[in-house]
Amino acid sequence: MGGTMTATALGAPAERREGRQKVSGGARYAAEYTLPGRAHAWPVPATVAHGRVTGVDTAAALALPGVLAVLTPGDAPRLATPEDATLAVLQSPDVPHRGWPVALAVAETPEAARAAARAVRVDYAGAPHDVTLTEGHPDAYAPEEVSSGAAHVEHGDPEAAFAAAEVRVDAVYRVPPLHNHPMEPHASTAHWDGDRLTVYTSSQGGTTVRSVLAQLFELDEDRITVEAEHVGGGFGSKGTPRPDVVLAALAARHTGRPVTLAYPRRDLPAVVGHRAPTVQRLRLGADRDGRLTAVLHEVTTHTSHVKEFVEQAAVVSRVMYATPALRSAHHVVPLDVPSPSWMRAPGEAPGMYALESAVDELAHALGTDPVDLRVRNEPGSEPGTGRPFSSRHLVECLREGARRFGWAGRDPRPRSRREGPLLIGTGVAAATYPVQVAPSTATAQALPDGTFTIRLNAADIGTGARTVLAQVAADALGVPLDRVRTEVGRSELPPAPLAGGSSGTASWGWAVHEACAELAARLAAHTGPPPAEGVEVRADTTGKADAESPYARHAFGAHFAETAVDTVTGEVRVRRLLGIFAAGRILNARTGRSQFTGGMTMGLGMALTEHSSLDPAFGDFTESDLAAYHVPAHADVPDIEADWIEEDDPHLNPMGSKGIGEIGIVGTAAAIGNAVHHATGVRFRELPLTPDRILPALSAEE
Repeated sequence: MGGTMTATALGAPAERREGRQKVSGGARYAAEYTLPGRAHAWPVPATVAHGRVTGVDTAAALALPGVLAVLTPGDAPRLATPEDATLAVLQSPDVPHRGWPVALAVAETPEAARAAARAVRVDYAGAPHDVTLTEGHPDAYAPEEVSSGAAHVEHGDPEAAFAAAEVRVDAVYRVPPLHNHPMEPHASTAHWDGDRLTVYTSSQGGTTVRSVLAQLFELDEDRITVEAEHVGGGFGSKGTPRPDVVLAALAARHTGRPVTLAYPRRDLPAVVGHRAPTVQRLRLGADRDGRLTAVLHEVTTHTSHVKEFVEQAAVVSRVMYATPALRSAHHVVPLDVPSPSWMRAPGEAPGMYALESAVDELAHALGTDPVDLRVRNEPGSEPGTGRPFSSRHLVECLREGARRFGWAGRDPRPRSRREGPLLIGTGVAAATYPVQVAPSTATAQALPDGTFTIRLNAADIGTGARTVLAQVAADALGVPLDRVRTEVGRSELPPAPLAGGSSGTASWGWAVHEACAELAARLAAHTGPPPAEGVEVRADTTGKADAESPYARHAFGAHFAETAVDTVTGEVRVRRLLGIFAAGRILNARTGRSQFTGGMTMGLGMALTEHSSLDPAFGDFTESDLAAYHVPAHADVPDIEADWIEEDDPHLNPMGSKGIGEIGIVGTAAAIGNAVHHATGVRFRELPLTPDRILPALSAEE
């Protein structure tokens, strides 16, 4: 099992190198660069859900003390047309959704900028709007692709196979809109020096920010510097540039001053993406022995009129279970809503909630143990493609998790365990997340004093990337960890892909390993210490990291949950969570466990507390801050245990690692939901499992 100390730096539970800086206030974030003459900007969000700006009255705002300017669609600097239309801010009077920025106030202080933004008066020509997702919406269409490939995959005759199945489950599951709420809000500080632009921004990928800004402002990339040395979380919402960095650069160009824009938290849901709601119909057919004969997973979700984004919730059905007949399909409805985007495990998190809930329903219908049913339907190759798995140890995760959790002593009958007013239940769910990797560059330098420096423009978003990359380097060089220094988060460093899709360490580590392996070879052939300027090697994994693999590469896991449901209040409390994962080689036992438990905590929030509601009258998200959008607090988080099995997969990267940042969230909500069904005997098919849903159902059962 995982968690043991290894003989080398790789795998050891090394402490995060930047931890002391963060807890002592030494780490600077994007809004904390106090450049001389710095001003502050505050956005003015649209108050209509669809329409057009017909006039902007800035007089009252400009009359306030300390106000420098108010930018409007009529006078803001012009941008080249972006590939990502969400960045075309202040370029047109059109309003595609409520919360779209329609003006920007700039002032000497944040307080003055906020007051100025509130004093701006905007007139609109409103238009009818539609923000409500329905299953049979007339504007729904089948997209050509989702981010992982085809939007529709089908083999066999799924309709006929389902109709002929001896045992059938046909159910619809609903997941509401969900929002990324990183501790550090989206913020940027921008400064122009002639035609040179410097930005300090909170981003999961500074290399991407630089290329996007170069395109928008029609500059050569070498005239732009992007720094994102410390990032206070992102969960996908900072994966690509957001309006804050563009607005800050526009304001700085207009005023000739450095400008900081820290987006107010209550405005974030409208401008930085969200997990789109999904309506998922699952149809499972099986024989009496519990072998699946048909899997039909059909998803309807929404997108905006600004750009298409599809929450690819049905892709998990292409990975998980053997079946001779499969349909995995998506439909999307364009609405007058903010543009959805990536949120931790986009597609997989809501998709596995629905699939694993349906599998639990099938187990109940068959009278079969839910763990045994999953094992019985273990595929020999990836169901959607037929490709062999590079490694797949889901069965081992299920069996080890069941052993640790005490699953064998479980009474399978719903409502079989009670403690006074509390109904106690246990549940299980599987998890999967794809292995993703992208080309990266890195340099490794040996210095005369016996130390080494690793450089690349990776983003450390709180995952401990600096530390793990140093471990990769130390392992490849064969030196103690304390002799390796890591530099990340600046655009003058070698380009690297963004931190997203659980691909960061796999991508960056590959380049670091190659650079260090070559450096070690050079040093072995060199007599004496390195020269004064050091010895440097550059690696580029283009052509290797992005080469097509003949294998289906995925991480897997098993989640177990115990819940207590209060029959008086309807409150659900999770008592225990256990996750056992198979994710290749775990490169740092300490930060790895932190990533797993962080994802599981986020899955607990998805199951019990988190949701956003689109107001049909006003077109905005009503839960727009952390007072209304409830993320788990310490009191909500129970005894969480995460561990892993040793997995040796030679088909991944030189480290043998799979991404772990997202798989922790993937199966948690389903395991909790299945535990609530076991406790109550009631199947809830819509998240979150809040008392207003639980209590009426319990009352109906009495």
